[in-house]
Amino acid sequence: MIKRTTKNLTRLGWRVGNAEDFLELTPQEMVMLKLKESLGDAVREARTKHQLTQAQLAKRMQSSQARVARIEGADSSVSLDLMLQALLASGASRAEVNRALRV
Repeated sequence: MIKRTTKNLTRLGWRVGNAEDFLELTPQEMVMLKLKESLGDAVREARTKHQLTQAQLAKRMQSSQARVARIEGADSSVSLDLMLQALLASGASRAEVNRALRV
């Protein structure tokens, strides 16, 4: 946020923070959130790099297109295990998997 805007909001009595503060997340929860976001992005990147549709990736995973959309969106209902499975099924290399896990 722009320093001037932050200063003005604070002067008016507003508290300025980030999503971690607002949601009262623990450091572990924040790492998990960032990890899921990174994996979701990596799945989308690998899928498009290998010119796969969500439906094609879903077929490789024996899943549904909607589930792939939830994986790419880092939905809270999707497990890390399923996200990794999708990343591997999309044709991601070991280096790409490692990169996605670096949070």
